Amino acid sequence: MVFKRLLGALGVGGPTVDTVLSTPTVYPGGTVHGQVNLVGGDREATINGITLCLAARVEVEYEDGEGHTTKEFAPVQVCGPLRLAAGEQRAVPFAFPVPWETPLTAIGGHHLSGMVLGVRTDVDIAGQLDRGDTDPLAVQPLPVQQRVLEALSALGFHFHRADLEAGHIRGTGQTLPFYQEIEYKSAPQFAGRCNEVELSFVTGPHQVEVVLEFDKRGMFHSGDSVRTFVLDHGAGQHDLTGTVDGWIRGALGH
Repeated sequence: MVFKRLLGALGVGGPTVDTVLSTPTVYPGGTVHGQVNLVGGDREATINGITLCLAARVEVEYEDGEGHTTKEFAPVQVCGPLRLAAGEQRAVPFAFPVPWETPLTAIGGHHLSGMVLGVRTDVDIAGQLDRGDTDPLAVQPLPVQQRVLEALSALGFHFHRADLEAGHIRGTGQTLPFYQEIEYKSAPQFAGRCNEVELSFVTGPHQVEVVLEFDKRGMFHSGDSVRTFVLDHGAGQHDLTGTVDGWIRGALGH
């Protein structure tokens, strides 16, 4: 455990906090379980509430270039007002729901390069918000997402990188203020028509929108083409290689 000293309005000698995730790996739409461990400081402290949220590194565009910022989303209060006596130890258990649109951070047990996401603990102590550490969270793909990823791999597309982009994908049911792009280098059979493919999932409780953006190139045309396809969660029971191949061929005019 790594406890962080909460300074807030109490200064040195205030209480400490440590959040422990008992489910450090989760799926979109799932639940993270754990507890917030509190240890009283040199004197009694009044804690007005404890809130958890997800925090992710997001790429943003500025007038003079690009940069990164931290976006917080899906806040949940896990504890109301309490008094923590000097030296008192207290554990606050929680069940933290993960939104369906939460971006993926791991595939097949391997971390996705470029992804930074975790659970942040905010403690309101003596009327001041004290932010604790952010505990990394691994988000694995749902079965239907996994099938799409497997299809791209089977077709010869190679993962390049992943990131989060601020903004919205037009024409989708996206609710978060950012979206994930998983970038692939083109498969050999499409190399003459496509340089790379960027994949985004807009996932809900009943279906997932699969957004493919193609960096198209060829003798007579170039530029980007965006297509959106819809699958229900039941599609995760089937091999989608043929389906995804048809999507790509149709988008590239094969």
